[in-house]
Amino acid sequence: MVRIPNTQLQVSQICFGTMNFGNPVGPEQAAELLHYGRDRGINFIDTANMYEGYDRHIGSAGGTSEQYIGRALKGVRHDYVLATKVGMKVGEAPEDEFTSPAAIRKYVRRSLQNLQTDYIDILYLHKYDPFTPPEEIAGALAREIKAGSIRHYGVSNYTAGQLEALLRAADENGLPRPVIAQPPLSLLKQEALEDFLPLCRKEDIAAVPYQVLQGGLLTGKYRRGTAAPAGTRAGDGKWIREIDDAVFDRLDEIEKAAADSGRSMTHYALGWALAQPAVLSVLVGIRSAAQIDDAAALTEQS
Repeated sequence: MVRIPNTQLQVSQICFGTMNFGNPVGPEQAAELLHYGRDRGINFIDTANMYEGYDRHIGSAGGTSEQYIGRALKGVRHDYVLATKVGMKVGEAPEDEFTSPAAIRKYVRRSLQNLQTDYIDILYLHKYDPFTPPEEIAGALAREIKAGSIRHYGVSNYTAGQLEALLRAADENGLPRPVIAQPPLSLLKQEALEDFLPLCRKEDIAAVPYQVLQGGLLTGKYRRGTAAPAGTRAGDGKWIREIDDAVFDRLDEIEKAAADSGRSMTHYALGWALAQPAVLSVLVGIRSAAQIDDAAALTEQS
């Protein structure tokens, strides 16, 4: 376990991503996986108010992943550090998108209801809000912290400049700062190394990157000239970039580097991300016990 700076939260270096909860992962399987993950030392759960698996479309109500987690964690909530998000479009009302004080107030309460808990450990701002001044966002989050409905907050999909503006607004108004951030990061997508992760390190903000395995591309399961395996994102035709020859060439290079290091491609990709500045934990989307075993083995060996 590692401690998130400026908090008392101790989290696993693997963060359990639940975007697949709803479809293809049903409620019973979700509970089994969450409990199995805890038994393998994974206590950090990531969800969002919009997550509902493959059934998601822009503006749909979401909530499914949170509801599955809420059912699964009844009686064992204290075993987990639970993060959810607000900001993506989940309806047609003005507060159903972005992170205005009204949106934060509404969706913190809805998430608490879905998760069947009276507090959220971390609330992420899921995307930058160009319409609400950062001091208003920070003020709304401060009120939730004071009320005990959230313990801390962070950002997801922010640029370094957007995070700096939020930090400045918090400091100038004597409000709590964000403690954690979620940038996209992988061996195939390294832009966060330029300025975002250095900013996180400078400001003592924990980074928990997502897309670390790039939708499964960095696990070695996809091969040039062969059909994508059934039960994978590419096999299901969901949420994965086109795999062209240039991508396969880069994957070949990464696979060779992994073999030379004596690691599987998955462990090489996860280990690379964990070694980057400010990275405390890495988010891995889970849909099977085998994925939990593989991810947990990496941190058990380190």
